Amino acid sequence: MTGGNEEMKKSFIHKFLSMRMNSGDEGKLRKNSYDPTEVASGIRVLDSMAMSHDMQSLRVFAATWNVGGKPPSSDLDLDNFLQVHCQSDIYILGFQEIVPLNAGNVLVIEDNGTAAKWLSLISQSLNKSCNINYSPIKRTNTNSCSFERNCSGSGSLFLQRTSLKTANKAFRSESRRRLKSCNCNVVEPERKIYGKDSCFACPKSKSNACDYASSSEEDDNLYKSGVSADVSTATPPRKNQHLRYSLIKSKQMVGIFVTIWVKNELVPYIGHLRTSCISRGILGCLGNKGCIAVSMTFKQTSFCFVASHLAAGEKEGDELRRNLDVIEILKSTQFPKICKIQNTRVPDKILGHDRVIWLGDLNYRIALSYHETKKLLEQDKWDVLLNKDQLKIERKAGRVFAGWKEGKIGFPPTYKYSYNSDLYAGDTIQSKSKRRTPAWCDRILWHGDGIHQKSYARWDSRFSDHRPVCATFLIFLHHLRY
Repeated sequence: MTGGNEEMKKSFIHKFLSMRMNSGDEGKLRKNSYDPTEVASGIRVLDSMAMSHDMQSLRVFAATWNVGGKPPSSDLDLDNFLQVHCQSDIYILGFQEIVPLNAGNVLVIEDNGTAAKWLSLISQSLNKSCNINYSPIKRTNTNSCSFERNCSGSGSLFLQRTSLKTANKAFRSESRRRLKSCNCNVVEPERKIYGKDSCFACPKSKSNACDYASSSEEDDNLYKSGVSADVSTATPPRKNQHLRYSLIKSKQMVGIFVTIWVKNELVPYIGHLRTSCISRGILGCLGNKGCIAVSMTFKQTSFCFVASHLAAGEKEGDELRRNLDVIEILKSTQFPKICKIQNTRVPDKILGHDRVIWLGDLNYRIALSYHETKKLLEQDKWDVLLNKDQLKIERKAGRVFAGWKEGKIGFPPTYKYSYNSDLYAGDTIQSKSKRRTPAWCDRILWHGDGIHQKSYARWDSRFSDHRPVCATFLIFLHHLRY
């Protein structure tokens, strides 16, 4: 009898998906997805199935945030930002300007201590209900890498100085040791060894000449940056198998930082984890602008997440430089081939993946004067402003992001605000040279079938001159038939 009920449930879900996804009524689907009263809908049924062993969909949270070169304070609460009250299966977070884009960070060595602080705060929110006692790690000798570990019952404790590599290891769960670079089933007498971190790390892509800019996590010198932290970095105990979410990847390239967290029980389904970094900054080759792309598979579905920071500027024609950044990123991004099976379908280019999410400070502006934009904002005429949004104009003309999708924008422009204020900078700055026209710079787009956006909103934090933008998705896996 139980088997019959299970077959009836699968039959219902299949018919529901076929009707909703093939009806062409995408507007209704998007509208309904925001309705919290849709308890009995098939989408809600699929949401519950995402936790089952025979998983057919994933709940994915994606966010982009330009933090303006400011390090986070220890009391920055990310619970609302990460929507921890409505748990997702995967979190993809892309930051821009986590360090000031000065010559020291761009040309010499990037400070990755700030990235470690962000990891601490993210883990603190995602894993706060796990009731884990953290152990602080204290540096005992300023000229060595020796540490002293003490027991403590407090929640979030800190490193005075740390590297991104150290923080990466701290937030891995025990199950992450089972995460393979390639988890394809293949009969072989021995498993090829890729190095001491072969369970997770992947060989670097030789095709990315500027990939050196994001190598901080491979740096064994724990205190190479020598920057004292003004906030603490939470350090979980050595065995973290009880964490709800495990860090599976973080990568920094100057000010661009991407981090991916996955529910602990889902980590074994992830494979072919690779990164590729493209620099598009000064002279077209420095890492103050560009992207970090992460490729992975979940069961039989390939995913790519692109965190980017594109060319700035609001002069006429600057949008063409942003278009060129996107074109070059799509053309130049090349993931290393690590699969053990020949002629595998694991993609090495962004658009070769089944599901792609692109997020970042894309820097597209509004093609109106400051005074025209301000007047329309005061009248709440966002639709008129959106018709002048450069990204929408360029996409409609087919010059960039052809075939990509973006959800309906229902929030005010995310840039540029006065610091610690809800006023746009133009309202407080008299100098025309420093005044910036408000714009929707921070965006999230996607490419591929089987991606249903459930929400698209901004979080009203006064932390920087940008407001972070978040999106949640229900992503169907490759083996599901529509």
